[in-house]
Amino acid sequence: MLLEKQFHFFLNKLNLVIAILCISFAGCYHYPESADQIFYNGHVYMVDSSFSQATAFAVKNGMIIKVGNDEEIKSLMCENKFDLEGRFVYPGFQDAHCHFYGYGGDLSKIWLSGTTGFNAVLDTLVKYRSKKIGGWLFGRGWDQNDWVVKNFPDKSRLDELFPDEPVFLLRIDGHAALVNQAALNLAGITNTSTVSGGFIEHKNGKLTGILLDGAVDLVYHIVPQLNNAEKINALLSAQKNCFEVGLTSITDAGFENTGLKYSLIQLIDSLQKADTLKMRINAMAAFEEASLFSEIGKIKTASLSVNSFKLYADGSLGSRGACLLEPYSDQPGHYGFLLHPPSYLDSVARKVASMGFQLNTHCIGDSAQHLMLQIYEKYISKIDDHRWRIEHAQVINPADLIYYKRNHILPSVQPTHATSDMYWAEDRLGPERIKGAYAYKELLNQNGIILDGSDFPVESINPIFGFYAAVSRKDQKNFPEGGFQKENALTREEALKAMTIWAAYGAFAEDETGSIEKGKYADFVILNEDLMTMPEEKLWQAKVQFTFVNGEMVFKNDK
Repeated sequence: MLLEKQFHFFLNKLNLVIAILCISFAGCYHYPESADQIFYNGHVYMVDSSFSQATAFAVKNGMIIKVGNDEEIKSLMCENKFDLEGRFVYPGFQDAHCHFYGYGGDLSKIWLSGTTGFNAVLDTLVKYRSKKIGGWLFGRGWDQNDWVVKNFPDKSRLDELFPDEPVFLLRIDGHAALVNQAALNLAGITNTSTVSGGFIEHKNGKLTGILLDGAVDLVYHIVPQLNNAEKINALLSAQKNCFEVGLTSITDAGFENTGLKYSLIQLIDSLQKADTLKMRINAMAAFEEASLFSEIGKIKTASLSVNSFKLYADGSLGSRGACLLEPYSDQPGHYGFLLHPPSYLDSVARKVASMGFQLNTHCIGDSAQHLMLQIYEKYISKIDDHRWRIEHAQVINPADLIYYKRNHILPSVQPTHATSDMYWAEDRLGPERIKGAYAYKELLNQNGIILDGSDFPVESINPIFGFYAAVSRKDQKNFPEGGFQKENALTREEALKAMTIWAAYGAFAEDETGSIEKGKYADFVILNEDLMTMPEEKLWQAKVQFTFVNGEMVFKNDK
């Protein structure tokens, strides 16, 4: 019996020692780190602070967990390995200023871009006469600057062809429209009607059907709007097309002449939470709902942020609604106009500052910029890390550049505007003032940051087109030789940052997106071509092969 007790005592001691040794060895042994996905054998532009390159990276739970060379990344425990086959990887492209929802809704309308004259517009309307929205013929995309006869059209032919059907034809920039008499009747617009912040054109005492800026809203607001199912379809259609060109994050600058309404923001949030809408969206809210946001505050989720308001100071250069310091060179005595009195613009800035929100103001003309830059200076000192933006920053008096530098105001520009407008912009501004237009390098030099967007659907949704325009300052026919005001071109590195990490910074998202770094969302695009080295004239032809959001492949080019 004693021997048996001694044996059990010894056995218990032995088990205890073994257990201690096991625990000790387990503490010393490092199990290989695991990943959900490994991407290797590529050329990875991280777009970090050093503009580093790597060959591989790993993803877990939708986040980037490690970036490095093939050997160290392939040492991770992972069954899902993606051979990049020497392709080029970039952070997911971002559009710092677009109209995502508006673009999706426009896909169901009659598109009029590329028409060579008003007769071509009429032919298109007749062809798609059955394509109505709530009984209205709704078209968008015409631009008289592309026509042989560059004057605004009038409604006389519309009245002949469509005497009983209301017609609403929005100009490409959204700042002018042509409507027929049936639409004017429904809106209650007569020869004596006036509007603040806009213009109703008359000739020889008669309405021409041309409406500018604030006058556009008089008719637009009575056009039947999309129902809920159509809104969802618009958002998902826009997402599909954006993924195809490598966009993974966008800033929606509102639809038409307003920011995004809270009801639409709620719809976006619900679709994102259902994982149906995967696009990351930074939405500029409508200021008319400022009291609501004063109560609920800023909105921030993994895929949605609402921390800014959209404000319009003036109209567009193409329709001569941009507010200039001196008259238009091709319309003596005409300065354009502000869409709101200066006192209102000041009150909006004061309110937004008191809320701690970001203010993003549409400014095309140098007079509008001068006014808003002065107003910004009054209020932004009261906000830590304000990141207030001037949207478009299109025509600026060189003397006003100091406001950007002194107050760290962010210029949000659209490089394809420069190459779309260059054919006629000097006619509007003259040979001296044009030098201060589309001055992207000058703007970049103020703070070392510039945000790149497209303003789609005004321009193409393809961010590579914007990259090409920023670098080359040419159209896709390689015109003009030497580039349009090439001194204001961006380098390739600057242009890539403008549509990735700097665009993210403009949306307060640089800690989450905009570069391929540990701890950020696995949003990236894969191309066969190297945007940093391929021939400049071929840049716009580069095609996205794969787009990933949260490590999920959301687009694959099968062509």
